[in-house]
Amino acid sequence: MQIPTLTGTAAQHISKICKEYAVYAVTLNLKGGGCAGFEYKWGTIQEQDLEDTDIVIDAGAGRLVIKEFSMPFLEDTEIDYVTEMMSSKLVVRNPNVQAACGCGESIGF
Repeated sequence: MQIPTLTGTAAQHISKICKEYAVYAVTLNLKGGGCAGFEYKWGTIQEQDLEDTDIVIDAGAGRLVIKEFSMPFLEDTEIDYVTEMMSSKLVVRNPNVQAACGCGESIGF
């Protein structure tokens, strides 16, 4: 299983979120929904809420946690933090995606 990688800017942003909100980690998982079938779901988690099967990725002073059931869909994925003219966001570059809806919120495998 190829665990997702973080760019330097993504690791810095995740570390900043963990520190600013006093959480153990940022979470990234998939949930069913949207017109293409799945959506990325971002959140946060405290250390005591981790499960034995969670995948923990070091991000310097913070961490990214992914539930085991999401891993097959996130293999070989790169997570980046992008700053655009009007916003900034974490971006998932997932080579496993075969379809996406027009709004960019929903993906299919």
